[in-house]
Formats: sequence, C-alpha cells, structure tokens
Amino acid sequence: MVQTLSNLCYYADERVAVDNLDLDNYISTENMITNKEGITRSTGLPAVSQTSAYKNNDVLVSNIRPYFRKIWLADRDGGCSNDILVLRAKKNCKPAFLYYLLSDNKFFDYATATSKGTKMPRGDKGAVTRAR
Repeated sequence: MVQTLSNLCYYADERVAVDNLDLDNYISTENMITNKEGITRSTGLPAVSQTSAYKNNDVLVSNIRPYFRKIWLADRDGGCSNDILVLRAKKNCKPAFLYYLLSDNKFFDYATATSKGTKMPRGDKGAVTRAR
C-alpha cells in the first residue's frame, strides 16, 4: 500500500468569527516567517466576519509561494487566512510527527513543483495530500 499524506492528516474546515480573534491568534501569510521560523504577532485582523479556524496542534502551512517554506505547529486555537492550509493529524499520527514530516525541504520542493500560477503561485491542495 502506498502511503500518502492523506493517511496521516486531513484539511480542517471549521470557521471562526473574526470577533473572537485578536492579534495573537490570527495567522496570515504576512505574519508567518520564512524558512520554517514560525510566526510573529499579526498587524491586523481581516475585514470579514469569519475565517478559517485552527486548533492547538494543527499544522499551518502557507499555500502562497510555497518556496518560502512557511510552517507553524499551532500552540493555541485561533483563526487564519484562506491562504493558509490547516492540516490536522489523524488519530494514528502525532501532531509533532506531522509537523516534522511537513517541515522537510522535500515537502516544500514538492509543493512548489505542483503549485499553480507564476506571480503568486499557490500550492495545489489535492497534490499536497497525495504527497508521499
């Protein structure tokens, strides 16, 4: 049996009201640090009523320009922009293992190779979960 990322995790699809967020728990591609260095405090909240939710131990990966290698293992609950992939470990996978697996440069190279667009390439969500 071929093992793919979808055997270990899935995309979380919950939503959260922006009114329940603050600058410390809102994540966008702008406050994710390149080269797997985590996050910084956000400079603002989005002007929408709801956004994607994430939970403690979810792995957040920037889906814009995957070659920047932006990734974070959440240490709190919060919300994030739609340009962030929220990956949640399945019961058979420890979240820290999923984070370290996705932190490998081979994953980002694959995400970059399968991305679409030229000026602001976006990762292909389907291709990401098919990663081996």
